[in-house]
Amino acid sequence: MLTQPTDRVAQYLAAISRLAPLVAEHRQAFDRERRLPDVVFRELAEAGLFRLWLPEKLGGPGLSPLQFMEVLEAASALDGSVGWLVGNGGGMSRAGGYLPEPVAREYFVDPHAFIASATGAVGTALPCDDGYRVSGRWPFGSGAHHATAFMALATVRDDNGREGAPICCYFPRKDVRIDDTWHVSGLRGTGSCDFETRDALVPRTHTHPLVDFRPTQPGIVYRLPGLSAFPWTIASVPLGIARGAMDAFVAVAGAKMRAGTTLRDRETVQMTMGRAEAIHRAARAFLIEAMTNLIAALDEDVSLQVRARVTLRLACAHAGDSALRIADLLAPEAGTASIFETSPLERAIRDIHAATKHIALSSIGYSLAGRLALGLDPGPRF
Repeated sequence: MLTQPTDRVAQYLAAISRLAPLVAEHRQAFDRERRLPDVVFRELAEAGLFRLWLPEKLGGPGLSPLQFMEVLEAASALDGSVGWLVGNGGGMSRAGGYLPEPVAREYFVDPHAFIASATGAVGTALPCDDGYRVSGRWPFGSGAHHATAFMALATVRDDNGREGAPICCYFPRKDVRIDDTWHVSGLRGTGSCDFETRDALVPRTHTHPLVDFRPTQPGIVYRLPGLSAFPWTIASVPLGIARGAMDAFVAVAGAKMRAGTTLRDRETVQMTMGRAEAIHRAARAFLIEAMTNLIAALDEDVSLQVRARVTLRLACAHAGDSALRIADLLAPEAGTASIFETSPLERAIRDIHAATKHIALSSIGYSLAGRLALGLDPGPRF
């Protein structure tokens, strides 16, 4: 626990615990259908897990970033695909703090609202009297099959072909075509398919800048730089999955016999578990410290904000690497229990390997921090 949970956080944690039997019942369908079954998605939505960062004025819970992390870790420990979609859907509910209030209410009046988002490509937005005509194709639209709306990046191009900064464009489901491309090894249940639009009309009120946006609701979450809030919604997932893998390993170690003794009675296994605990706790503490310092820096000068943002990207990259190290420590000791598809440990290991391929957890975080440590500016990537 980060702190004593608020009543609202405790309610979410209890809901995740209650959903465990349902998730276990349908888990094999995650791989077969390459998306969450409708009943699982619906229960997650009705538990409010896709509205974690919706503004309080719009009926949201008002969770802080650290409270969000706590709920996301628990969902990810239950199942990697579940955690990934809670992180994406719950994280994207912060759009309610960027869009005009009437528009946000329109999107979130549905209790099953889920905004699928993609930042892996940039489309084109052509200005028109009513807003923009947007075309593009975007990969990794997690939750696309169940999404009620979509968000994608597009570059505004004027009549002379000059391009401006990317904007976030929001589309109703009817304007989007989904291409079922999600044939992968890990996080199979996320349905992270490509989607596209062709000459879709997007009113200006359904857009906002990617970087220099102005919050439309009060609250620290909506003041976070968008390129900091985004990796934060990703980084806790592999650490949560790693905690689930550690729990699964404990069960295996207590039951599996090797050379006449249970695994847990072997000193090498005890050392492995101790190392995993140390790696997990250190990575988690670094994430918490980095976000805490970023929040404190929001009212400071730009140089302090830049350092805090770079440190957060470093902590996110380190969280991903730490989850991988834990997976690679546990698998050899678990032996064949780590390769059968019926094993929770097997699923957790491949989900960690899939989650840590996300750009938010990439080595860019290390290079940014390294540049600052060497006395350089963060560089054009930042």
